[in-house]
Amino acid sequence: MNLPSILLWGFAATIVLTTLTIAAQSFGLTRIDLPFIIGTIFTPNRDRAKVYGYLFHLINGWLFAVVYALFFESVHSASLGFGAILGFVQGVFVVVALLPILPGIHPRMVSDFRGPQPTRLLEPPGFLALNYGRNTPIVLIISHTIYGAIIGSFYSLR
Repeated sequence: MNLPSILLWGFAATIVLTTLTIAAQSFGLTRIDLPFIIGTIFTPNRDRAKVYGYLFHLINGWLFAVVYALFFESVHSASLGFGAILGFVQGVFVVVALLPILPGIHPRMVSDFRGPQPTRLLEPPGFLALNYGRNTPIVLIISHTIYGAIIGSFYSLR
């Protein structure tokens, strides 16, 4: 595995993914803020949560980039299309499986079955993360597809 390449392009792809999701939120396309949601797992302080969330999301992006690199190396191919397919699959997994189970592990997120409590103030994502807006699954799947496309395009096989 080409570690310098995957660290560079994993970082770049994660920055683009995060920027796209925050831009989509800023333009009113979705209400989801992944770094904030991730950060509030670790702290109730809303300002620090964003910082912690960005750092954790960056680390996650690097870890997933390593998984992508291992996959590319095992099939001896890395390309824009192949990376985009992997990103699409990851995006679908995020909205179909990962976000809906988040209330079960997030200490500050309300579940679909229990109402708000003083310590649980975040809205649950719900099916396909639709509680954060009807465009949310599209935003997340497209941004993850672009993440994969960046890694697939620029990762250099050894």
